[in-house]
Amino acid sequence: MVKGLRKAKDLPRAWQRMLSGRRLDLLDPSPMDIEIEDIAHGLARVARWNGQTTGEHAFSVAQHSLVVEEICAHIQPDLEPKWRLIALLHDASEYVIGDMISPFKAALGYDYKVFEERLENAIHIRFGLPARTPPDIKKLIKQADRASAFFEATQLAGFDREEALGLFDAPPSGYHLDIEPLTARQAQLRYVARHHTLSEAAGFAAGAPAFETE
Repeated sequence: MVKGLRKAKDLPRAWQRMLSGRRLDLLDPSPMDIEIEDIAHGLARVARWNGQTTGEHAFSVAQHSLVVEEICAHIQPDLEPKWRLIALLHDASEYVIGDMISPFKAALGYDYKVFEERLENAIHIRFGLPARTPPDIKKLIKQADRASAFFEATQLAGFDREEALGLFDAPPSGYHLDIEPLTARQAQLRYVARHHTLSEAAGFAAGAPAFETE
């Protein structure tokens, strides 16, 4: 049992049916019930900043994840494909639990963080990755995540540069991003395609699609 979370048998069932037909137990997730198509579909429809952004389309967690993976590679050009894949999947748990702002996560208490980590571990195992992200990779992803947040804040969420710098720090030297929010469909397809590219580069066998995405 993971410390801080009650035993699964002591909790009510919390099943989520996916479009792939999988039924994921949110409190005791099995890697066998996780599909990349379900993750991409969900993340492409979860809005960053609770949807409080400009433009015709929301800026999705799927598109944000693509940006974070790209920034990680900019900061560390020799980054191995498996770590880039972990960067792409860094917010994958949000395909079922949504994108909560950090202060609200803290208000929910330690159990929520443990639950989020358990789901993340199951996702990693499903795709042949280490269950837990090494500290140096986690630090790199956090830096890239904050850089993406800086661009999102100043271009989409109404923050001025000084305010964003105080919250997220400056983006890495030599990297610039002009954000154009994608449609949910576009973000979903690009996320799946990037996942397959990185998986192949990392030497992981690709399975058959869980359901049609095109």
